[in-house]
Amino acid sequence: MKYTQDKIIEVLLSGNYMSEEDLKKAKDSLTVSRESVLDYLLNEEIVNKNIIGQALAESLAVPYSDLDANAPEVDHVFRITEKVAQKFRVVFMKQSGEDIIITTDDPLQENLKEELEKIFPNKNIKITFSLPEDIDNILSFYQSDLDTKFIQIISEKKQIAPEVLLAIFDDAVSLRASDIHFEPRNTDVLIRFRIDGVLRDVAKLPKEQYENVLNRIKVQSGIRLDEHFAAQDGAMQSKNNGITVDLRVSVVPTVEGEKVVLRVLSSYVQGLVLSELGLSHRDNLILEEIANKPFGMIVVTGPTGSGKTTTLYALLKILNKSDVNITTIEDPVEYKMSGVNQIQVNSVTELTFAKGLRSIVRQDPDIILVGEIRDNETAEISINASLTGHLLLSTFHASDASVTIPRMLDMGIEPFLLASTLELIVAQRLARKICSHCKQSITLSAHDIEKMNDNLKEYFKYDEYTLYEGRGCDFCGDSGYKGRVALFEMIRMTPELQELVLKHPSSQEIWELAQKQGSVSLFEDGVEKVKNGMITIAELLRVADPKKRIKNQ
Repeated sequence: MKYTQDKIIEVLLSGNYMSEEDLKKAKDSLTVSRESVLDYLLNEEIVNKNIIGQALAESLAVPYSDLDANAPEVDHVFRITEKVAQKFRVVFMKQSGEDIIITTDDPLQENLKEELEKIFPNKNIKITFSLPEDIDNILSFYQSDLDTKFIQIISEKKQIAPEVLLAIFDDAVSLRASDIHFEPRNTDVLIRFRIDGVLRDVAKLPKEQYENVLNRIKVQSGIRLDEHFAAQDGAMQSKNNGITVDLRVSVVPTVEGEKVVLRVLSSYVQGLVLSELGLSHRDNLILEEIANKPFGMIVVTGPTGSGKTTTLYALLKILNKSDVNITTIEDPVEYKMSGVNQIQVNSVTELTFAKGLRSIVRQDPDIILVGEIRDNETAEISINASLTGHLLLSTFHASDASVTIPRMLDMGIEPFLLASTLELIVAQRLARKICSHCKQSITLSAHDIEKMNDNLKEYFKYDEYTLYEGRGCDFCGDSGYKGRVALFEMIRMTPELQELVLKHPSSQEIWELAQKQGSVSLFEDGVEKVKNGMITIAELLRVADPKKRIKNQ
């Protein structure tokens, strides 16, 4: 069941979960912001997800079940068959004596109780309400093996390319994969998904069937069918069950055949809230404060796939108001945001970052987003745009925040120009979050932690710590991880740092000063997330370097 914004607001008001004054403030915000009324209420913490769930449950006269806090055991979920679970969107919660607790996002649907009584005869069935997105998460437990889908399709049909691709795209979306890999081997083609930043094998496709799949991908993405020995790029869309998935396509020749990688792009920005990205309260305040300055430059740095664009668009969501003009130039446009003028780089028409940026500056923008500063020309135009009264956001490839300044100086940027325009450098990495459905506490001594990595002893000095890990379940594919959170490192420009930049400093000199002024390293930020139970020590060591940024004792 889908609940409209108007229906949710009506329920919140009637249940006294918010006041008419709160609603008036939210509606007044629409005159200066393009966020929805519900976004405003959530961002201002007037309500939260569980309050909405409780209010909707009360309006339906049933109890509320918070599936985030009280996720059912996997074996309990399967007490209801997939057919019934998907048809009625029901989840088995628990059994207490003769009572069976069931939850759904549509408790009033016809024939629900009758169907459940067939499954649980002579039991007292109690129906509760849960939010639709939480029901969707639990229903993903029924996710079939991709291999099984292929076997069924291959055995039944000869021309399988459309069915295979639809099955792959459906699974990629349901598993929240960011990339789909087709890797030709000797006798078959390995299909892998990158889920939460880690590649996982999901299926093997017989090589004789791969040509049809490859040709369909090429046709749909506008890539030449007769070219087999050169790298090619394209883009395509998949539409199924009302969901549109945008995909960026890359084909390269290997000795075993043509390898394909599809990047799954988000079709629309939903729920990009800055405070939910993993920023500490302090860093969140710094980022919001600088983003509200009328001019200057904010640079987000990190490797490919570290969430740089997501962070910038979370910022744009705050800045996207009716009295400002926002224009972006990207390669490609990964998020579509209402009210923002978005331009995509086009090599065919020679629309590069530099040429596009020159044109944007003449379009009277207030805020400019440059997808990436790749060369000296783009860097110089970006600096000049910041000097002439624009707020400029961009990404840059550097290993950490302090390396960004020397690298920009090496590109030929004048030190005095960089010092006077650069306001903030944000470095980030993505770490896998512990699965909330199989999360369990573990007790480790300081000695146990030190054995994992000697540098950890600087941060874990007590005799014993209670930390967390995921034991592995069907919900997370037995990995113990589900979803990702960002680790952040920030350097805010100060008069002292501006003076240092004029002297062509090393990255170490920059960091030493930034650290004295309160900057926290990627690793130190990750340590806090370990102690808070968000990530594991193993995951922290995988994504951040413990040898860097150790404060002198």
